Amino acid sequence: MEHAMAPPVSLRRLPAVIAMTPTIFFVVVVLCFGLLWTVWTSFTSSKLLPSNDFAGLEQYVRLFGSDLWQVAVVNVAVFGILFIGGCLALGYVLAVLLDQNIRFEDGFRTIFLMSASLSFVVTGIVWQWLFDPTFGIQAAVRNWGFSDFRFDWLTRKETAIYALVGAGVWQATGLGMIIMLAGLRGVDQDIWNATRVDGVARWRVYVYVIPAMIRPMIATAAVLLSLTAIKIYDLVVVMTGGGPGISTEVPAKYVMDMLFQRANLGQATAAATIMLLAISLLVGLPWVIVRLRRSRTAGGGHE
Repeated sequence: MEHAMAPPVSLRRLPAVIAMTPTIFFVVVVLCFGLLWTVWTSFTSSKLLPSNDFAGLEQYVRLFGSDLWQVAVVNVAVFGILFIGGCLALGYVLAVLLDQNIRFEDGFRTIFLMSASLSFVVTGIVWQWLFDPTFGIQAAVRNWGFSDFRFDWLTRKETAIYALVGAGVWQATGLGMIIMLAGLRGVDQDIWNATRVDGVARWRVYVYVIPAMIRPMIATAAVLLSLTAIKIYDLVVVMTGGGPGISTEVPAKYVMDMLFQRANLGQATAAATIMLLAISLLVGLPWVIVRLRRSRTAGGGHE
């Protein structure tokens, strides 16, 4: 009798549909429309205001012919490689240390993750002060008597990008650490027992065996860090403003400058579209690789 009085499935799903409506509206109308509008505008001659004058690939030709854009791409590539590599390496070392069942692990984990809770604006202000030759580390060390000591990385073109890398790695290492620590905690205990029986040093297991076993976690951390590197903006603006000169110019700053300083909407959206393609590749390529591997594995199993 109770089963007969149960409401139809459509009515039971109604609260969930109502709850999801704002999110669906945002994704479909705001996000999708915004992306399509951005791509379309990149093919127009829009300046201060949007225009429907179709210009073909003119904006992209200008974009890739721009020396400023080329510098920005090289800078974000250098920043990304060093930033991702540094975060993964330090994150793995910290994850290994925390995996030793040390005392006060929760406290250390909180400390290592604390920097990740900050915005890049706050991080940039702190590190700008540290690199300031008048008030930062250089001034403090010289006051101790080392008058020849230099730590003015932000004022030199050849070192400014590395100062950004240092600040970025300091903030984002905790993210890589927590992801890889989750992978370490998922390693089968039988692996450790087998290596112990074989007499393999524990550090060798962490160096040669474990990275291959937690490869999905490392890939996940690398993708997330790659997305952060591609769209890095606030850290650059706060610490260097793109300088000295254009030595730390990055694509995201190029987009904002074209949009708000040079009133070139078409050029800004063209650069934003290229960034969107790069992000799509970073997100989609690992998924495609995983799908191909699974299909090959399934095909081999049928054989």
